[in-house]
Amino acid sequence: MTPPPTFASLLRNPVHAAAFGFGAGLAPFAPGTFGSLVALPLYWLLAPLAAPVYAVLLALLFLVGVWVTARTEHDLGVHDHSGIVLDEIVGQLVALFLAPLNLVWMLLGFGLFRLFDIWKPWPIRWLNDRMPGGWGIMLDDLAAGVAAALCLQGLMYVYGQ
Repeated sequence: MTPPPTFASLLRNPVHAAAFGFGAGLAPFAPGTFGSLVALPLYWLLAPLAAPVYAVLLALLFLVGVWVTARTEHDLGVHDHSGIVLDEIVGQLVALFLAPLNLVWMLLGFGLFRLFDIWKPWPIRWLNDRMPGGWGIMLDDLAAGVAAALCLQGLMYVYGQ
């Protein structure tokens, strides 16, 4: 097993840097929450894109994430290291898909995603527990993002957004 990652070690390995959310995963507590926070300014930049373009970019980021997180997991010798937060970044971007570009809806989407990512109701927990490697790391957060997005879309419908 390799020594714990540091910011200096992330700078030397761009794959690990991406997996660790360019440093967000090194947070001393709640690295997943810090990873989700990284997604908020990314959403601000991506939200103006046409929905199909956003969806394709998200799908590509997910697929790259499968490889990046699997490689980092292998290199560190730790299954789903808590510092790997690229999955939270992608999941958060899924949760915000088609949400209005304002702080209130972004924060609601953030809270809903964190709720589903931490609580892990079925099938999120099943994916987390049963899928190996990068697929397992990424799929449970994708599912949490979809659940949060559905709730957020429901709230938007109810409140006429």
